[in-house]
Amino acid sequence: MEDAPTIDTGNTTWLLVSSALVLLMTPGLAFFYGGLNRAKSVLNMMMMSFVTIGLVSVLWVVYGFSLAFGANDNTTVNDYLGSFTAYLGGNTGDTFSALWGTTGIPVFVFMAFQMMFAVITVALISGSLSDRTKFAGWLVFAFGWMTLVYVPVAHWIWGGGFIATKIHALDFAGGTAVHINAGAAALGVVLVLGKRIGWPKEAFKPHNVPFVALGAGLLWFGWFGFNAGSELTADATAAVAFLNTQVATAAAVLGWIAVEWLKSGKPTLVGASSGAVAGLVAITPACGFVSPWAAIVLGIVAGAVCALAVSLKYKLGFDDSLDVVGVHFVGGWIGSLSLGLFANDYVNSLITDGLGASNGLFYGGGVTQLGRQALASGIVSIYSFGVAALLALAIKVTIGLRTSPETEVEGIDVAEHAESAYDFAPTGGAAGAFALAGIAPAASKPAEAEESAPSTEKVAG
Repeated sequence: MEDAPTIDTGNTTWLLVSSALVLLMTPGLAFFYGGLNRAKSVLNMMMMSFVTIGLVSVLWVVYGFSLAFGANDNTTVNDYLGSFTAYLGGNTGDTFSALWGTTGIPVFVFMAFQMMFAVITVALISGSLSDRTKFAGWLVFAFGWMTLVYVPVAHWIWGGGFIATKIHALDFAGGTAVHINAGAAALGVVLVLGKRIGWPKEAFKPHNVPFVALGAGLLWFGWFGFNAGSELTADATAAVAFLNTQVATAAAVLGWIAVEWLKSGKPTLVGASSGAVAGLVAITPACGFVSPWAAIVLGIVAGAVCALAVSLKYKLGFDDSLDVVGVHFVGGWIGSLSLGLFANDYVNSLITDGLGASNGLFYGGGVTQLGRQALASGIVSIYSFGVAALLALAIKVTIGLRTSPETEVEGIDVAEHAESAYDFAPTGGAAGAFALAGIAPAASKPAEAEESAPSTEKVAG
């Protein structure tokens, strides 16, 4: 009788903690997006993130994990999709005691970790759709995009698919699979959805900047599990990924507010928060493959470039409400391409020993890896953009993707969810909660007046 597999308790504990950290990122995203949104639609925005946790978690266990990471005897199929029966369809009993590779981690722990990645990736797209999307339309889109795009792309990059084994592109924690993927989808769906009423002439300012900062802080905290946890073991590479995550994000905050300061004369908390997200995005694919000095350079570049990129929507005419394209798509591309410059096997010997990749240009590898990164990023961009646009179009002509103009003007929260984040109505001859909080009644003006007041729209992440 064979001995039972030995669980590495240290690695298992680390990945369980990392999984919880990554889950926290989605409520953090809800606060971040919610604060950037207008008061009359904040609950709808936050609800998109919370319902994504429910929907994707169930789908991931039912079929998502098996199709993304299950082994298939047919190697041709396995280049593009995993197994339909490896988990919850085949030898399920064996799965309870099985370990993932040589990590000493139970398969179900890895399944839970990757589940949280699937959740946050789908939720990221919602920021581009705020103020005007039917909740039912979002649910159908999230189901379709997770099934048709995220699951196969995760397989291509991490599950033994062709991007990893044939192209040999690198992606430590999700620059391509998560951020480029979600950013391209956001662009595809907003082109079908159309512009918000009044955009771009009307200003759409964040209604709660402290929410934005709180959300960015929760994202930053959770991202250590996202990046360092992707090593799957508690070792030196996880330590480098952890450190790189911190310094790249810190540098991106400085890069973003420097551009903001030069352009408008004043740094803002929204800008600093958005810069942090841009740095987190850019370091994600590179965190376990580059040196800390390169992570700092990458962070500064990502913060500065993304701060400039968010204005592209005005020049190109697409209404990406909370700048998912400018931060996640552009930041993901910056991070992916950086591997063609800075990746080195001094940091991670697996680059050349096990992944078939090359060192970056600055470490003697020439431009080979840069080309591989560009090819992989381009494939994911085109595929995700195309499928997202087609899904959005199909929803638009069937159940409808966009709310009515009346609902959009009045605010989605009450129409879609029968509740609102704030009670603006006076009670007992005073201004209700606002009076109790010491806020003058005049400060709680109607949403319509608030939306028409002159202001400067803030960028988002």
